[in-house]
Amino acid sequence: MESPITKMQNPRPSKLAALYELTKPGIVLYVAITAGVGAFVGSRGSLQLWLAFHTILGTGITTAGALALNQYTERDADRVMIRTRGRPIPSGRLSPRSVLYFSQALLFSGLMYLTFAVSWLPAVIAAFSALIYLAVYTPLKSRSYGATLAGGVPGALPTLIGWSAATGMLEPAGFALFGITYLWQLPHVLALAWMLREDYRRVGFKLIPRGGGRIIGMHMVTATAALLPTVVSPNILGYTGGWYLTGALLATTYFLVVTIFAARNMTSAAARKVFQTSLLYHPILLVLMLFDTIRL
Repeated sequence: MESPITKMQNPRPSKLAALYELTKPGIVLYVAITAGVGAFVGSRGSLQLWLAFHTILGTGITTAGALALNQYTERDADRVMIRTRGRPIPSGRLSPRSVLYFSQALLFSGLMYLTFAVSWLPAVIAAFSALIYLAVYTPLKSRSYGATLAGGVPGALPTLIGWSAATGMLEPAGFALFGITYLWQLPHVLALAWMLREDYRRVGFKLIPRGGGRIIGMHMVTATAALLPTVVSPNILGYTGGWYLTGALLATTYFLVVTIFAARNMTSAAARKVFQTSLLYHPILLVLMLFDTIRL
């Protein structure tokens, strides 16, 4: 039998675990790493450790706040979708009010941290990213496929957060990294949306274009094909070398072939293949950038 002391102790760890889950730590970590890579490339491989730490931490805190606040905004839809019923608010582990206060505090703290520990420009970009995510992407999800296109912007802005942290400005090569991250997200998100289309239909989310699998496949192929010239741009601008170029072109070509095969017959299995490939593709590019950034 559970003792009274144990019963009294259980709720606190449970609530802390729910708050941790609310921030989507896996996504936060990846976003923070992306910002760190953007800073490393922008510094041409001479990024100071303290700046890397502050940039990654500030980006992570801000992202966690935005993701948590989004769950507060979408709490009613989350109760309906099978995939999201177990999240902290719909499962009853956290109250909407506590999530609202917690997420706002995280978001504000992250922006202040970036401002004072790094610089005002990364903080402005992070604030703009949160604004697009919460005020454009989220409300558009139930209205237009444009939500998917808009949602790629906050997903790609961490590259510019990192770049501006290292350089103090926005430069063409930084926008090249932004473009790579933005285009990568489209087949990634479209594949996920196709696999979850029945769940999204329950709440009226319009994250896939009209026309069914054939049209979705065309969008995937178009975005992935656009990656081929885009991944070359860091080399053209003199930031990465031959190892990156070779690896990026090989990875992008494979990614394109996968989307072409999926577009021919867009089944859930084909979409899952695109999604799994996308999960490997962008980390490979980030590693290649870290390995082959040209120092001056």
